[in-house]
Amino acid sequence: MVELAVDVKIDCKGLICPLPVVKTKKALSQIAAGQVLEVAATDPGSKSDIPALVRNMGSEILETRDEQSAVVFLIRKK
Repeated sequence: MVELAVDVKIDCKGLICPLPVVKTKKALSQIAAGQVLEVAATDPGSKSDIPALVRNMGSEILETRDEQSAVVFLIRKK
C-alpha cells in the first residue's frame, strides 16, 4: 500500500454537527487543487456528511478509516 502525502490536517474530534462539515469546507476552499486534506472527526454524522460535502464540492475521498474513536478521511481537492 502506498502512503499518501497529506498536505493539510484538521482535527474535528469532539466537535458536533455542523462544525466538522464547516471546518472541512473551509479547509478545502483554502488548499490548492491536487492537495490532500486529512480530516479526523468523532461526530457520528460525519461518516455521511463529509463524503456528501466532498462530492458536492467536486473533490474525492481517497480513503476512509476508523482510528480509535474517530473516523479519518483523506480528501483530494480537484
